[in-house]
Amino acid sequence: MPHEWDARGYDALPLPHEQWGLRTLSRLALAGGETVLDVGCGTGRDTAALLDRLPHGRVIAVDGSAAMLDQLQARLAGRTDRLEIVHADLTRPLRLPGPAGLVDAVFSVAAFHWIPDHGALFDNLAAVLAPGGQLVFECGGHGNIANVIRAIDNLVDDVPDVWNFADVAGTDALLRAAGFVDTEVTLVADPAVFPDDDLLLRYLETVVLGAHLDRLPLDERAAFTRAVAERLPAPVVDYVRLTVRAVRGG
Repeated sequence: MPHEWDARGYDALPLPHEQWGLRTLSRLALAGGETVLDVGCGTGRDTAALLDRLPHGRVIAVDGSAAMLDQLQARLAGRTDRLEIVHADLTRPLRLPGPAGLVDAVFSVAAFHWIPDHGALFDNLAAVLAPGGQLVFECGGHGNIANVIRAIDNLVDDVPDVWNFADVAGTDALLRAAGFVDTEVTLVADPAVFPDDDLLLRYLETVVLGAHLDRLPLDERAAFTRAVAERLPAPVVDYVRLTVRAVRGG
């Protein structure tokens, strides 16, 4: 069963995702009237900023987590005239509302590293993106949270493979195979530094370790999170972000 998020706990944290979202949105060229697909929209922080950039357009917000979408609906309750919310399995082909079922752009922040098959993902996105449309996203890339993974490896023998941290060459090849052109793919180191142990523990528990904690009894989860934190050399999660901009070929 896929991991379900603590959406309220997630929303209560100061997240590096906010800066990732702003940077990713700045790379999306918009006139203001487009229809944009927000893939892995989560609780809607980036969806709100996207709506601000689209005064005459609309957003289709898609996520696989019902809890995240409930939080998004609460956040954007007064803005649903230009917003459609879709609960969908992101590993499967998307069926979007509207007569054409196509969008002008696809946008995503901190979601695609949860998708095991990026080739199928890019094929699915190309199928709903109009020719000439933009794909702009960021997610965890090769080397992402390596210090946390080492800490987990020191604690657990049978570590579940829950992330897909792709590299530049492989991502570029899969994008081109799916019909994308003008591809720009980079890896950017962006460590997140936490000012105190309490915030680090809440962050690890809510954002990073959820899929691992799901495998443990409730009374063992806090101890596991603390053990991971104690094995980090510093109160830092060493993020490496895969940033992408590409265009759907004609």
